[in-house]
Amino acid sequence: MAHDHTADTAHHDDHHGEPAKGIKRWLFATNHKDIGTMYLVFSLTMFFIGGAMAMIIRAELFKPGLQLVDPAFFNQMTTLHALVMIFGAVMPSFVGLANWMIPLQVGAPDMALPRMNNFSFWILPFAFTILLSTLFIPGGAPAGGWTMYPPLFLQGGNYVALAIFAVHLMGASSIMGAINVIVTIMNMRAPGMNLLKMPLFCWSWLITAYLLIAVMPVLAGAVTMLLTDHYFGTSFFNAAGGGDPVMFEHVFWFFGHPEVYIMILPAFGIISEILPTFSRKPLFGATSMIYAIASIAFLSFIVWGHHMFVDGMPLAAQVFFMMSTMLIAVPTGVKVFNWTATMWKGSLSFEPPMLFALSFLFLFTIGGFSGVMLAIVPVDFQYNQTYFVVAHFHYVLVPGAVFAIMAAVYYWLPKWTGHMYSMGLAKVHFWLSTIFVNVLFFPQHFLGLAGMPRRIPDYAVQFSDWNMVSSIGAFGFGLSQILFVVVIVQCARGGKKASAEVWDGATPTGLEWTIPSPAPYHSFAVAPEVK
Repeated sequence: MAHDHTADTAHHDDHHGEPAKGIKRWLFATNHKDIGTMYLVFSLTMFFIGGAMAMIIRAELFKPGLQLVDPAFFNQMTTLHALVMIFGAVMPSFVGLANWMIPLQVGAPDMALPRMNNFSFWILPFAFTILLSTLFIPGGAPAGGWTMYPPLFLQGGNYVALAIFAVHLMGASSIMGAINVIVTIMNMRAPGMNLLKMPLFCWSWLITAYLLIAVMPVLAGAVTMLLTDHYFGTSFFNAAGGGDPVMFEHVFWFFGHPEVYIMILPAFGIISEILPTFSRKPLFGATSMIYAIASIAFLSFIVWGHHMFVDGMPLAAQVFFMMSTMLIAVPTGVKVFNWTATMWKGSLSFEPPMLFALSFLFLFTIGGFSGVMLAIVPVDFQYNQTYFVVAHFHYVLVPGAVFAIMAAVYYWLPKWTGHMYSMGLAKVHFWLSTIFVNVLFFPQHFLGLAGMPRRIPDYAVQFSDWNMVSSIGAFGFGLSQILFVVVIVQCARGGKKASAEVWDGATPTGLEWTIPSPAPYHSFAVAPEVK
């Protein structure tokens, strides 16, 4: 008779059948909740490291002239800030949420591949140790921008191999996480839960996982060619040897554009869970939402050229990339209107998750509008490489992806810990974050339209005022995040017990999922019986 593991789901078993304690519990974790927690704690740590780099950037730009850091270090900060925030903060936090919630939402006892799950997490701390260690080696850290364009990126000495190895490790981790999500959703749903009954968060992650598997190897190929150009005398991107640096841009952005959707699609899933709960009515047009996410994912593969309008491309290609980029506005608009319709005539209440979701709705849409502007070829010629682009993608990624992650944490934290957090502190965190994120990024639209170039540590005196405003917003936003940690730590340590229907359970889309039948029995110690 197989040993029933349901009693020790919270811990990994060592050889004596006792739940592992202390460091072993985390080192050898195969439980989806433990691994989800580690992902989330890791990404929060990276959020603060990447944030510290952003503070250095904004402190330097507080006034014109060179104050704090030399230009080379400034470039290292802009490069590492992006790599840490994308691969260290946003993506792992979504994987952490997937680990925690997908088995619970589809009625599975765990993720399908628990050991690979452990491996995919533990690669990350090593990858980022390698990447950040470049700050302490002779020759310095990567300074060619997160896009790693040759020949600029290859000017550096020692960092090239380390940075590329780190990127490979991050990619491997992402691919393993994605495989796990797909196998879990496809093979381990509870009986009676067909795909269209599945919660939107699971759908958004299923589609994201396919994107990850499709584009991560493309990035791996691009950086491997960079590596051989630098160390082995190949000429993929070296014009002197018959190569073409523009080819790198094509390969990189074929990865890079789907990548930005990898960072927003799970956010769409989260918002689609939260708005119905606090509107107390089902999601408007759930099936059309799934089709919209899938269309956005498909279109993300055919728009990479809009990052390269100024590189010189045939008029036909410019028109194609412009039109296909604008096409993404259609499914995105469907989602925004469906979210709005969900709230229409609902019985709304404004707890912290709902506040962050509403903020997401408004501010992400601003990022969408500036994206449509950047899709217009002649307009992009003017905006390219200015702070307008910086404002655009930060509106999509900070009040977009990051606010969605915060909304998810506030939404599910009572379920994870069994405790309620301080509503008052969480609301203060929300208001400070929302106000300062706009003070930080909105003026950058004006700077970009006035022609201030990005990635440069000094600027002309006419840009002083808005830069000062932007930097004040940056420090306000950065310091506000300390409150986030305080709320989480207080909640995890204990507090008022959360009720079973923590958001008052007025809808089946609340925290208590209605699984049509009991979860299938599965012990990971033995092969399941074939019925």
